[in-house]
Amino acid sequence: MGWTERRILSGTPAEVLELLTLPEAIARWSPVPFEVLELAEDHLVAGSRARVRGRLAGRSVEFAVEVLQADERRLVLVADGPISLDVDYVLAPRHEGSELQASVSVHGRGLLGRVIATATTALLAGGALASSIGRLERELPPAAAH
Repeated sequence: MGWTERRILSGTPAEVLELLTLPEAIARWSPVPFEVLELAEDHLVAGSRARVRGRLAGRSVEFAVEVLQADERRLVLVADGPISLDVDYVLAPRHEGSELQASVSVHGRGLLGRVIATATTALLAGGALASSIGRLERELPPAAAH
């Protein structure tokens, strides 16, 4: 199942991408608290692989994250653990800053995966993606600065 949110943000695509790829920034706006266990680079780039740990459905879970694309047009990544998350952020420049379309798809496997997928689905259905984009937006400079 998937969710999509679209919003005009005050920052340029480069500024938005910075917040989408810096682990410290992601930790501030992410809908799920997490810690980075392994990441060779200081931020996510195309080809990056990371290992992260967070809490979903009251359980500590680890994910292997692979960044498929990371540029000023798009950030695409897959997080694979007890569930798989396909994440796609599409950026487009706008007069006001940037348009961000964020999409997340959730897939569960096995009993534990289905339980965690159901909890994650409820989190997203409850507005977690929209809320996280709102937190990301608050990290950007005001539109008047551009």
